[in-house]
Amino acid sequence: MVLRLCAGEMTNDRPPTTVSDEFWMEEALRAARRALEAGDVPVGAVVVCGDEIIGRGWNRNLADTDPTAHAEIVALRQASANLGNHRLGDCSLFATIEPCAMCAGALVHARLRRLVYGADDPKAGAIHSVMEVLNHPQLNHRMEVRGGVLAGRCAEVLQTFFRNRRAESP
Repeated sequence: MVLRLCAGEMTNDRPPTTVSDEFWMEEALRAARRALEAGDVPVGAVVVCGDEIIGRGWNRNLADTDPTAHAEIVALRQASANLGNHRLGDCSLFATIEPCAMCAGALVHARLRRLVYGADDPKAGAIHSVMEVLNHPQLNHRMEVRGGVLAGRCAEVLQTFFRNRRAESP
């Protein structure tokens, strides 16, 4: 399940362009749809190294009866297995929502280079909304963080899911 992007024919000796954060967030949104189809909270994540997805995950808490099966954790596990290393220092993770404390801690332990996320999570976000797990002064690893990428679309997927859930309950 690795997505490889080919630069195609090189013309005028120009280097290939870097794929945009929005492109990778679209991939994370596709993963979120997989969670939605399974009846789980629609959160998706991809781990990218260079111009290649090496890990893809979506929430699988219900499917796996596993409280740790968040999209980010699933994507990190797949990426680590594909690289044969628990350290992902040259990689970026793209998640549709601001990671929780558990996922933020896992990102630190994986030594990711970069985190890009879509919507803020005002109830459990551990990047800046509720607490700041990443880049805490006591930690020895720092990573670049960019939030708000396709935030409206990422938030809408979650809001629609929970609106439908509330409408279904008696």
